Amino acid sequence: MTRQHDDELAALVSEAGLGRSQLAVLVGSSSTGKTRACWEAVQPLATQGWRLWHPFDPTRAEAALADIERVGCRTVVWLNEAQHYFDAGSGLGERIASAIHSLLTDPKRGPVLVLGTLWPEYANAYTALPEPGRTDPHAHVRALLSGRLIALPESFDGSAIKNAQSFSVAGDLQLAHALHHARDGKITQFLAGAPELVRRYESALPPARALLHAAMDARRLGVGPLIPVGFLERAAEGYFNEDEIDCLGDNWLEQALADSARSVHGNLAPLRRNRHSAQGNLAPYAQIHPSSPTYRLADYLEQYGRYERRLLCPPTSFWQAALDHLHPVDLVEVAEGAGRRYRTRWAHQLLQRAVEAGHVPAITQLAWFLEVIDPERSELLYQQAIDAGDTDAMILEAQIRDLDEDIEGAYELYWRAADAGDITALELLSERLEVCEAVEGITRLYQQRIDAKELRYLAHLTEWRKEVARLKEVDWSSRRSQDGERVDVLLLLARWRTEVGDRKGADWLRRAVNDVRSSATQKSAAPATRDIFSDISQGQPELRMWLQELRDQGVSSKGADRIILNVVNSGNINALHLLHFNVDYLKPHFIDIWPFGLEPDGSPSEPW
Repeated sequence: MTRQHDDELAALVSEAGLGRSQLAVLVGSSSTGKTRACWEAVQPLATQGWRLWHPFDPTRAEAALADIERVGCRTVVWLNEAQHYFDAGSGLGERIASAIHSLLTDPKRGPVLVLGTLWPEYANAYTALPEPGRTDPHAHVRALLSGRLIALPESFDGSAIKNAQSFSVAGDLQLAHALHHARDGKITQFLAGAPELVRRYESALPPARALLHAAMDARRLGVGPLIPVGFLERAAEGYFNEDEIDCLGDNWLEQALADSARSVHGNLAPLRRNRHSAQGNLAPYAQIHPSSPTYRLADYLEQYGRYERRLLCPPTSFWQAALDHLHPVDLVEVAEGAGRRYRTRWAHQLLQRAVEAGHVPAITQLAWFLEVIDPERSELLYQQAIDAGDTDAMILEAQIRDLDEDIEGAYELYWRAADAGDITALELLSERLEVCEAVEGITRLYQQRIDAKELRYLAHLTEWRKEVARLKEVDWSSRRSQDGERVDVLLLLARWRTEVGDRKGADWLRRAVNDVRSSATQKSAAPATRDIFSDISQGQPELRMWLQELRDQGVSSKGADRIILNVVNSGNINALHLLHFNVDYLKPHFIDIWPFGLEPDGSPSEPW
């Protein structure tokens, strides 16, 4: 039984078998059959003597980067759940993308077939263009995936159902059962036990339900797949009401864990104890107490919880449990989730705890967090992270020095990060060096990449020089009158100037944008606000609905507080942009009454 994505995969496998290297990443939600489709597709290659390579130990990203140079012809590179590779920190994800590109384009190493899977939210993050003036964290991943994503539908369409029915009539009783009971054509999810998982979750007794809620919130706020039992026990306390707490027995935790671990169809369980080695492919994050049990939430319930609980901020017990029981890697992720929800006090405490544990990336994150609140300590933390070799800190500090017009100091840090192999620093340097026409610097930069056998940088340099030459011919002084009040065009032009390193030209255009917005605000506050809201809510109907409600409420209405709280609780990254716009329309609703952030229950925090 095949569907459209199976046919696309079969064509790629056929091309690979004929000697042409290929890459495809299947994009679909949990339990839609991504891994099964890839596995079925590569079976013809097994009979042709192809090998399978699945990098996973000690972590997926480290294994991929360490051994990809040894991958030879007639190899299937298996990147199941590819976010574990492309989301790796300290530039690892971008380096992996570059290494895969080199593998695919080197005729001496082919043919190879690279197959991966992703959830839609990760694919969207990798393919989204960065905002004007901001660094591009996924430039190489986006280029690698361009034109190579194969969408896998959430459900069977009419043709696929008809095809499945023919198999059921031929004697596939399990498929016949799924066709009869599955809703909305979600056959693969039903076969994977998804409906029974949801039913078990919805009918769970309070202790088991509290554990599941804590696990769901942990995963949607960035905690790794293996969750320490100590965290679950402490976090669950805030998910009970008073009556439920009074009814808890002494062994409630053991009973709740046993209840959650009972299997459903397909041998799945809502929450199951991990019995693999902490160094295996199921454990990308080390735990503070290796001997302490860890539990894994079912994938489908994880995705279900991301949607069903998207507007809920976890209770105080969750944040305290994170502080007491999570590894520093997870503390940084949860701190980011706290910051997105304007729970700034908890964000600060979580980052501070990770720093105390010696986690270098946390030092950089805390330095960034404190830039406005405590600039002196922020500067000391940046220097501490730089001394520890953190390239993200080098780039951030270089950008700060740029703003202070310390050009020489900025270059020094960019070069340190570039010499350490950070691709973002390499690209920032290439832009700056090209505009300054520093031929020796460009030669040094690209020679490093050529020596590393990344010959594509030669083509990149040639194309970049053509783009610089073209943009230099633009009459920027006439652009403003030509484009009138089209803010989006002005911002696009500013981004172009940033890309070629012309900071002054970009700043001039951004000032023009501010002039346009200021003029529009004087004419009518509501239309200007609506334009800003339209920009940040594009493609997000729920956020757009809230913002429309907010505009309709007016400045004097207390109902606006509730709407903004919904926006903040969603953790939507665009909510932060909304709150930090200098718009009088919003000031009474968050700057004045929430100066120190919010507590988990939504009440304003005391000074901290």
